[in-house]
This record gives sequence, C-alpha cells and structure tokens, in this order.
Amino acid sequence: MHVVIIGNGISGITTARHIRKLSDHQITVISSESEYFFSRTALMYIYMGHMKFEHTQPYENWFWEKNKIDLVFDRVTDLNTDNQSLSLTSGETISYNKLVLALGSTPRPLPTKGAELSGVQPMYSKQDLELLEDTKNIKQAVIIGGGLIGIELAEMLHSRGVHVTLAVRESQYWDIVLPPEEAKMVGDHILSRGIDLRLGTAVESINGSDKVESVTLGTGENIDCQFVGATIGVVANIGLIKNTSIETNRGILVDEHLQTNLPNIYAIGDCAEIKEPNTGRRAVEAVWYTGRIMGESLAQTICDKPTPYNPGIWFNSAKFVDLEYQTYGDVPAKIEGELTSIFWNELEPERSLRIVYEKDLMKVRGFNVLGLRLRHELCDEWIKTGKTMDFVLNHLEELNFDPEFYKKFASQVKSQFEALV
Repeated sequence: MHVVIIGNGISGITTARHIRKLSDHQITVISSESEYFFSRTALMYIYMGHMKFEHTQPYENWFWEKNKIDLVFDRVTDLNTDNQSLSLTSGETISYNKLVLALGSTPRPLPTKGAELSGVQPMYSKQDLELLEDTKNIKQAVIIGGGLIGIELAEMLHSRGVHVTLAVRESQYWDIVLPPEEAKMVGDHILSRGIDLRLGTAVESINGSDKVESVTLGTGENIDCQFVGATIGVVANIGLIKNTSIETNRGILVDEHLQTNLPNIYAIGDCAEIKEPNTGRRAVEAVWYTGRIMGESLAQTICDKPTPYNPGIWFNSAKFVDLEYQTYGDVPAKIEGELTSIFWNELEPERSLRIVYEKDLMKVRGFNVLGLRLRHELCDEWIKTGKTMDFVLNHLEELNFDPEFYKKFASQVKSQFEALV
C-alpha cells in the first residue's frame, strides 16, 4: 500500500514516522516549503541569531532514507480523486492508495489599502523568513495585528534595533483569548520592553510608490516605516482541494477518525476541521501538539487499528517577549454564566495565576498562568477528575515547578480565595 502525505509539518511527519513504526507501507511525503522537516516555532530564533536553520531539524538528513520514507521536494498542482493521483510542478504524477492532507495554514490576507507594496509580508513560513532577511535597511516597522505571530515578529525586529509599532485593533492585547487582567499584564509587559504597542488602533492605509514608506492610522496619524508585518491570523490552507469533491467549511471536514467524505483521504493538522469536536475543543485548532496527536492517531487508523482522535484537555503555551504563558482547560476571555474565577498576580516579578471553577459545584475547569510554570500532568488530571477548589488550594504547592515560590505563592492565592467566599 502506498501512503502519500502532502505536507511535512509536525502532523504530516508524525503520521509518516508512526506508520513506519507500525508497518512496511510505502510512504511518500511531499512538501514545497522545505526539503526536510523543521520546527516552525524556531524560525524567529534563526533571525535573532540564536541558532542556524539546520539546528531546527530534529532528524539528521540520513534518517529518512534509513527509515524508507521518501521525501519529494515539489508542489502539488492538481489532485485527481477519481484515479487517486497527484500532479506535481515538475510534471511528475504520483498515485496513492491512501492520501493524507497535512496542508497546514496560510496567513490571512491583509485587507488594507497598499498591502501589495514591497515590504509588506506575513511571518509564517521558511520563505517568509528568507524574504524578511532580504529586506534591507529597516529602521522602522509597523506590525498589524496582535496575537502570537505578531508579537514574535515584533520581538524579532526589535532584537535588531528596529523601532517597532505594534498596531492592535482591540482595546487590550489578544483580548479575544485572554481575560482582561492577563491582557493588561501582557500589554504592559510589551510596552516595558520598548515595543510601541498601540491599542484600539486600526491601520487605514499603507503608503508608498513601489515600497512601503509609511502607514496611516485611523486617527489620521502617519508613521514612517520601511516594513509592515501582516499578522492578522491564519486560515486553513485548502486551496488545493477547492476543485475536488472533498467537503470543506473553514477547513477540510473530517470525522472522529480524521477521514474526509471520500474513502482513503484524510486531513490532519491546521487544515482539518472536526465535524463534531469534543466538549471544550474548537473545530479547527492550529496548535503544534494537536497536530502531533492527530498524526499518531491517524497512523494507527491507516495501519488497520482504527483510533479516534482525542486531544484531551485544552492546553497551549506561548511567550510574549520575556513573559511566559500557559493555559489549561476552559479559561474563556469572558468568564460568565456557570463559571467564575479567582485571579492572583504580582507585578514584581511579573507573574499571575487564574483558576476557573464552577460556581455551584466548585469544580476546577481551567488554569491560566503568566510568569509561572505549572505541572502539565497535574493540571490535566485535576480538571479531568473534577477536583474541587478546596482540594486544589490545599495542594497548590504541588503544581509549581519552582520551589522558591511555593509557600508565598500558595498561601497568597488561598487567602485571596477565602476572602471571596
């Protein structure tokens, strides 16, 4: 059996590796971004001089041939689902028995006047990094959009002495995800690191003849710049299958086994949209670890061990310049209805903890932390087993990695909760 995987990101490569562990199937991985698998989250550190591109590749180049995984560095131009074949830019045709669509995301197009000018670009792919390196003489930059990609690009440029203005339309940083207190902490931290964060600010136009020269804000203010970062989010990369009978919505629609509406065709990672997601999970989740779980589950299914995709309790982590962030379980931006929370923070050092719980049964539903690190396995277990606030507060010191903070951290949070109830 020939399994063809389009996309060599974490989901596609995890699928290939686990199929190889379970079978002797022929495996072909096709990618037009890079010849070998690399860690996309490490691209910013290449630009900042902390590592070279080869350092982002978890496997030596000989690994693929040794494990009989064929790598094709080319672009798929056409998918014929009737005769189960792919056409490549090189003119080659590849037939498959089972096809895995691990197409990833693509940056959301910037709907701003002047977005076509030279010097306007996203920061998502290896090619985006190379284009950024080729952009010379940047002294001032404006980044449109907050979120995780926006702050990463801001940090990258700032590390090279570029004056960065980060224009965020919302009234607080990433407030579609973060509750108000955390959003303010992150915004204050960004400002304290020398990045000009403009909240509640829209960019009306990008100005210049051929290259970017300035942007005009909604207030009428002009800001001189030689670069504009387009970081208003990503969308599922589903252009390849638009002319096929594969069902799509925001992404490629799949069932619990990650199969599309067509037999022997599957979708995983950022491009996949779960028809009936688990409670507390989104239908599309562009997150590294969910792509890995999808790859592991699908490999089992392809190797005749049908395994439903089950991502478990929601988890994510990030870093806003120097401020680390972790979230577990259900922590909505607006905590209301059956949920309430306790929030504790210290401004010096910058750290905070939010515990979300049910008002009536007092069961813990989620954790948010900034500037602290919690034990993932305990957060996961306590949410799954419905531990109450009394239990969590009495065992709070077990959550934190750093013993330096145990007593003060746990006792302060407990005292604050007792004052509320």
